[in-house]
Amino acid sequence: MTVLVTGGAGYIGSHAALALLDGGRNVVVLDNLSQGYRWAVPTGAAFVEGDCGDYDLVRRVISEHDVTAIMHFAGSIIVPESVIYPLEYYYNNTVNSRALAQAAVDSGIEHFIFSSTAGVYGEPKSTPILEDFSLKPISPYGTSKMMTEKMLADAAIAHDLRYVALRYFNVAGADPKGRSGQTSRKATHLIKIASQTATGARPQMAIYGEDYDTPDGTCIRDYIHVSDLAKAHVLALEYLEDGGESDVMNCGYGRGFSVKEVIGAVKRVSGIDFAVERAERRPGDPAALIAAADRVREKLGWTPEYDDLDAIVRHALDWEESLKTRQVDAA
Repeated sequence: MTVLVTGGAGYIGSHAALALLDGGRNVVVLDNLSQGYRWAVPTGAAFVEGDCGDYDLVRRVISEHDVTAIMHFAGSIIVPESVIYPLEYYYNNTVNSRALAQAAVDSGIEHFIFSSTAGVYGEPKSTPILEDFSLKPISPYGTSKMMTEKMLADAAIAHDLRYVALRYFNVAGADPKGRSGQTSRKATHLIKIASQTATGARPQMAIYGEDYDTPDGTCIRDYIHVSDLAKAHVLALEYLEDGGESDVMNCGYGRGFSVKEVIGAVKRVSGIDFAVERAERRPGDPAALIAAADRVREKLGWTPEYDDLDAIVRHALDWEESLKTRQVDAA
């Protein structure tokens, strides 16, 4: 019995693979390495280089590794980029996910965990955001994830497939043991960029928009530690294995921090007063996204361990320091 982790050489996927291995599970990672790194695949996991949209390859991996469940992380995730290249995002995130779901159904896979996003909500009229809020994404990225959720919902009605779609808010931090972290080739996440600036990998960073309808004019986000998120994936799988019904669940802490507050935390924890410039808003950025995360706590028994902004920042900074010894393009 093995869990197939697509995108397991990437940021969140590698942490989920670590959590599965730490829990005694067998893991096979499928990744085309377009965004991930071979060294990020955890020791103990089997690795297959390839695309999750390759139906025949996925069927073969499922058969050869005795796969009984799938955790699907592979995809493109940069919101502004999706506005510029929408068709690429619909292909990579939606078309490939359809092929993966088809391979899962045809192989008799019954349990499927999907990496979704708070981006499916668009710009909700109020916060915190409940799972039953209307889905009105404002970027092709969010729409591509919403479409995959709908495909899974329909597939679950028609076939012996049950799924949990976890809608992430802002994921940050790194494995506390230093085994993995965020190593994006095109970093866009705030804590990642601020940590790079604090550790000298960037000369300065920017605040994109200071005229939002928030207390300090900058965007507010609910930041969740990547290891807490990985734990939620394992619990979601256990939930399905115990007979749980298909569901969608927000993953966040239920409180938010503004861009300026996060930058202040990185400066405070690092002790570095780095340069910050002002810039125009980016397309597709809502003013505030804060999770109502009661469902994931109640249904999965999820209790976060790292619900502390300074702890998240500390682990992110430690990871940036460790990257200085690796021969990778992590900017």
